[in-house]
Amino acid sequence: MKRTIAFGGFVATAGLLAGGLAAPAQAAGDTASDALANSGIAAYSVAAYWKANNAANLIGATPYNVETKTVAKHISKGGPAPDSKPGIVPAIGDEKKTAAKSKNVNLPKTTGKVFFKGADGKPHWCSATSVQSAYHNLVATAGHCVYDTESNAATLDKWVFIPGYYQGKTPWGIYVGKQAFTHYDYDVYEDGDRDYAFVTVYNGLKFAHDGVVRPFTDNPGGWKEVSAATFANFPRWFRDWDNNGTYWCKHDDKYYVWAFEDAGRLGDNVGGQGLAYNQKVGQPVFVFGYPSGSHPDGNYAYSGKTLKWSYGKTFAAQAPAIKGEELVAVKSSFTGEGALGSSWLLKYNNGRRLGYLNGVTIGVSDTDGNDRYDTSVSPYFDGELYGVYKAAYPLWSGSIAVPFESPVLH
Repeated sequence: MKRTIAFGGFVATAGLLAGGLAAPAQAAGDTASDALANSGIAAYSVAAYWKANNAANLIGATPYNVETKTVAKHISKGGPAPDSKPGIVPAIGDEKKTAAKSKNVNLPKTTGKVFFKGADGKPHWCSATSVQSAYHNLVATAGHCVYDTESNAATLDKWVFIPGYYQGKTPWGIYVGKQAFTHYDYDVYEDGDRDYAFVTVYNGLKFAHDGVVRPFTDNPGGWKEVSAATFANFPRWFRDWDNNGTYWCKHDDKYYVWAFEDAGRLGDNVGGQGLAYNQKVGQPVFVFGYPSGSHPDGNYAYSGKTLKWSYGKTFAAQAPAIKGEELVAVKSSFTGEGALGSSWLLKYNNGRRLGYLNGVTIGVSDTDGNDRYDTSVSPYFDGELYGVYKAAYPLWSGSIAVPFESPVLH
């Protein structure tokens, strides 16, 4: 784990422009960071893992349920307090715009699913959302949807974000995680008050042509020749596939790959929510995510296949079982599986589908003991969270859909 010191300095106030962030005076906590896919070849193979065999791993992934129920029946009063003045970062596109009003509840394009291999070696997913950053390349989710708290490995493997995901479809492309950031106290102590993460992602990848991989002899236009050395550099599991519906083939003693195309930057394609921290507790928020799994009584209220929302006012909470002394909660019937990482949006504008990220679901609770989940909880977004966000905010990721003989892939 790479340990860095979060930025300290000036107080950040409402009206901050995205290009000139200043850290709040009390945001001097440590920031932990880890590489996810630190090279083009690694990122390319991650994307291919999820799209292989007609997206079998995506379709077969199950909702992540690590720590979802530890909060149940352990919510108590008490909770957070701001550590500096309130601050906001505008959403992408809202840097110089005023809010408009709408009576409709329109679902945000920014929300999607993050996919990864769990400690059990199987594919899983959580909810997540795109947020504002200097290079429009940042994703926010729960910390334990990035950091492996089960096997104590640094991060979860083969991490990608797919906005608008539905049954194997990737309408705006696959965004491979490059670098993950969380609070040092979460990485070391699994502190529930710091259970959040920000992940920089590469430009999205999409398939060339119509997205259907065909044998070389049927459609050579989708295949690109690569050298034997480049072929040998790819992980063995990746290059051992044959040319029947996969991504590599050998034809007339030459090597070919089915090419991905650059889908562009995440925030340019789906937008990015703003960020609000040190806000007054008791304000209404929309919660957007993909709840799945059952209530304690066995009722399956959500499938996890489509984006859902709930709405309510936040209130202070504590959950000692997960070391959560400064949490916020909201009344919600979301079940925990799949809803982990759901975005809590303050002052959500239904017309623009943008607001301010002010929480991420880290667990659910049945507070009245009737075997139905009725409450979701999140860390309180304070100046220390802003310090973690600011560490990730200015970092560039770039494209990985480059020519295969480029040094980036060696």
